[in-house]
Amino acid sequence: MSTVETIELRPGYNISRVIRGGWQLSGGHGPVDKKAAVSDMKTFLDSGINTIDCADIYTGVEEIIGSFIEKLRKECGHHTANRLKVHTKLVPDLARLADIKPNEVEDIIDRSLLRLKVQQLDLVQFFWWDMSIGIAAEMLGILKECQLKGKIRNLGVTNWDSDQISHFIEAGFDLISTQVQFSILDRRPLNGLTDWSRHENIHLLCYGTLAGGFLEEKWLGKPDPGYSFSNRSLIKYRLIIDEFGSWDLFQELLRLLKKIGDLHKVSLSSVAIRWVLEQPQVAAAIVGARYASHLSKTLEVFKFGLTSSDKASIAMLLNKASGPKGPVYGLEADRSSRHGRIMKYNLNSLPREEILKSGSRE
Repeated sequence: MSTVETIELRPGYNISRVIRGGWQLSGGHGPVDKKAAVSDMKTFLDSGINTIDCADIYTGVEEIIGSFIEKLRKECGHHTANRLKVHTKLVPDLARLADIKPNEVEDIIDRSLLRLKVQQLDLVQFFWWDMSIGIAAEMLGILKECQLKGKIRNLGVTNWDSDQISHFIEAGFDLISTQVQFSILDRRPLNGLTDWSRHENIHLLCYGTLAGGFLEEKWLGKPDPGYSFSNRSLIKYRLIIDEFGSWDLFQELLRLLKKIGDLHKVSLSSVAIRWVLEQPQVAAAIVGARYASHLSKTLEVFKFGLTSSDKASIAMLLNKASGPKGPVYGLEADRSSRHGRIMKYNLNSLPREEILKSGSRE
């Protein structure tokens, strides 16, 4: 079995360079067998993938992970359970940005602690839908207070470029990471964020590395499917392919990745993930997985590195791409655009109801 690469984000805080994505456990990609999902988490941990990504707005995912942590403590002890790193997010609803109160922000943190069955959150990644509404820095300050109380170990952000993040750095916040969409199809972080992040000692945690599954063999040689998907994620990444260039250029990219993969005896998906991992300031790639059935394929990414010839061939093809252009999350942040219109902006339920029901806070 391949040795899973790890990286230290801050002294004493190490994560695997492939993070198991939790979005698929929310049911957005189809029904989820929760018992099987919990059981398979141990397989991932045993393989060396010790980090899971989730969010307060991923329906039911924090609870699934919490069930696993509880089971792991009972069967293997606290030491083994503490090997697991869980990265969650705090994303207040767009409709509440103007009037959300500090205690409600802390309520969301307490709810995540309750769901995950832990005393401290390893990493909370903050996002604010619209910086022109409310006071985002004040709410991040509440998270800093939660950190001082011991409820949060590390703070990060998500879906912002350097222009937005710099305001928080200048205000004195220590942010260890920014989670951004980054793939061989969507290279917007290279438009300045990677260089800036290196200077600020902020690491990139990258989602969308397989473009919702489009960067897999199953799409090789297939005709353009258009946009008739029931899954929002597939529509989102099909739009990114439009920004990248034509469907024919996308197929040319898949053929090249397949050729490189054959040389290394790995899948084209592994080549796509490896390309992201070898970009500057990238700490980890988040790879969605409901179950462990494809784990061996995921671990391929640690069996090889891209050669100078591989990189040159990829760079030559990418020179043909027309985009995506602009800053990280710039297309998606425009709520009137076709990228923005498919987003869901109000997914947070009232956290205090869960907290009071549990009796964990007065």
